[in-house]
Amino acid sequence: MRTDEEQKELTEHRSGWSSVWWPSWCPTSPTHLSRAEDKILSALSISFSRGFVSVSSGQQIRTLVFNGEGLRGAGSAGEGPALVLLHGFGAAVGLWVLNLQALAQAGRPVLALDLLGFGRSSRPVFSTDPQQAEQQQVEALEHWRSQQRVESMILLGHHLGAYISAAYALAYPQRVKHLILVEPWGFSARPSAPERWVPFWIKVFGAAMNPFNPLALLRLAGPLGPLLLQLLRSDFKQKYSALFSDNTVPDYIYHINTQTASGEVGFKNMTVPYGWPQHPLLERMDKISPSLPISFIYGSRSCIDGQSGRILQEMRPGSHTEVIVIQGAGHYVFADQPEDFNRAVLEICNSVKHTEPQNN
Repeated sequence: MRTDEEQKELTEHRSGWSSVWWPSWCPTSPTHLSRAEDKILSALSISFSRGFVSVSSGQQIRTLVFNGEGLRGAGSAGEGPALVLLHGFGAAVGLWVLNLQALAQAGRPVLALDLLGFGRSSRPVFSTDPQQAEQQQVEALEHWRSQQRVESMILLGHHLGAYISAAYALAYPQRVKHLILVEPWGFSARPSAPERWVPFWIKVFGAAMNPFNPLALLRLAGPLGPLLLQLLRSDFKQKYSALFSDNTVPDYIYHINTQTASGEVGFKNMTVPYGWPQHPLLERMDKISPSLPISFIYGSRSCIDGQSGRILQEMRPGSHTEVIVIQGAGHYVFADQPEDFNRAVLEICNSVKHTEPQNN
């Protein structure tokens, strides 16, 4: 795993025109993001390691490791398979700050990573083909797993991370001991009925913004971007108020999402208008291993359709498929009700038996 100092030198060496010109308009840079990450992770009082894991084509995956020093397999710490966390769209490892310490206290290896194209991970060009863009994320995760020598894992993903987690489990079922899908995106297909539910102004705005990347507005705001984010997403400051009284979290989110557009482009390439998936997972989940336990976690106040979990329960009558609803939580269930979320995840982890994965 490449250290922060080594990666800083590499990043500076590879800096192109965008890293010189873009910060003159947007008050951000890889260095700003690094400092913002340091600040948010400083709230953790548990020891951990962090660095960059090399995957294919020279790409780097930003990684945090708890209880994993000298990790040579999921059970090396004697506490069962590693728990691997994949964040959602527009997020990164720092947003798990309310969860990492609690999830790692039992001694189980816990690893969190920035998805390819997000956070401090490399930002490659994603394919315009939706299936290939998805495959880029899946293969990056598999290369990361191999480099980290994690033989099997409890794979937990939020939103886009849940989509990638499920796609990975379809491709590499022998590596996943339990699949935890938190407020998952991309399971249901776009409704075929006329979209009367979509207000006219949203259709007009959506058509106008379609040529742009999802986070383009934040970049176009330039020096007003941090203030815009604080106004539009003031809820984030409240979610993390137990740890930070200032704008630590909004600032971190700003720097995550104003770097070079990459992961958001891949996400856009996997969608159709209004955010529906090009290739819905429910149309493929009948191919997932029936022996793989799956848990859905939703917030009771979330706008995400929670029917996907119920539908999958009906599709897998003889398999373990559970739906957990965290009361009082919205889409960011892990930040809205962190204690209840952590407790639910730990109960799932404690139920997973540690057996060596079968080879292909």
